[in-house]
Amino acid sequence: MIADRVAAVRERIARAAERAARPPESITLVAVSKTFPADAVRAAFAAGVRDFGENRVQEAEPKIESLSDLGPRGLRWHLVGHLQSNKARRAAALFDTVHSLDSLELAQRLARAARESGRVARALVQVDLAGEQTKFGLPEPSLMPALEALRGSAGIRVDGLMLLPPWSDEPERARPYFRRLRALLEQAAAAGLVAGRELSMGMSHDFEVAIAEGATLVRVGTAIFGVREAAAWPGPRAPAAARGSAQRRKEGADPC
Repeated sequence: MIADRVAAVRERIARAAERAARPPESITLVAVSKTFPADAVRAAFAAGVRDFGENRVQEAEPKIESLSDLGPRGLRWHLVGHLQSNKARRAAALFDTVHSLDSLELAQRLARAARESGRVARALVQVDLAGEQTKFGLPEPSLMPALEALRGSAGIRVDGLMLLPPWSDEPERARPYFRRLRALLEQAAAAGLVAGRELSMGMSHDFEVAIAEGATLVRVGTAIFGVREAAAWPGPRAPAAARGSAQRRKEGADPC
C-alpha cells in the first residue's frame, strides 16, 4: 500500500512539475514519517524514497538508530518540526538537514554543536509570514538581519527557507505565502545571504501549488503513510479540541 501511495505522489509531483515547466528531479520528496514505525520507513525506502522527515529529536533518535543499516544506501533524515535549543547537539548529529531554524540564537547553537562534532549543519530558516501565534518561525522583518548575522558562520550552511502557511482546506489559499517565500529567497540569494536555493514548502494537500511557486522540497506524510493516530487528541485533554489544535501547530505538527 505504501509503495502504491509513493507512486501516486510521485505522479502528482511529475504532473505539477510539467505544468510549471520544471524537471521533476528538481523537487525532492520528503516523506514525513513522524509517529510512524520504522517498518513504514523501510516500506517507503523499498519504494524508492530516500528522504524522510521527523518532527521531534527524541522520537527520531531511536528510529534512526534502528534504520542505520539503510544509511550507507542513501537514506537522508530531515528535521521538519520545531527544534528545542537543548536538542541542538543531538539534531546536529542525527539530521542531514534541519528545516526549522526559527531564531538566530538557535542557529548559532546548532552551528556551535556542529563545529564541536566536526560537522557542518545544513539548515533552512523557517519564516512565519502570517504572524500566527500558533506557529514558530522568524517574522519577515527579522529574516534578512538574521541571515546577515549568520553569513560566513562556521559550522552551519543556510541552504534556503521553509514555510508553514495558515491551514486551509483550499490549497490555493496558500499560494500567496509560497510566492512571498520564493521572493524572499531570491532577495536573500541576490545579497549572498544563503548558500543554496532550497524552498521547503507544500504538504500532502497543497504541494502542487507549492511546486508551481518554486518548492524544491515537499513534505508529504499523510498521502504516503496514511492518517496518523497520534493526530487524535491524546489522553484526558482530548475534549479541548481548540486548545489541542493550537498546541499541535505550535509544535510544528501540522498535517503533512
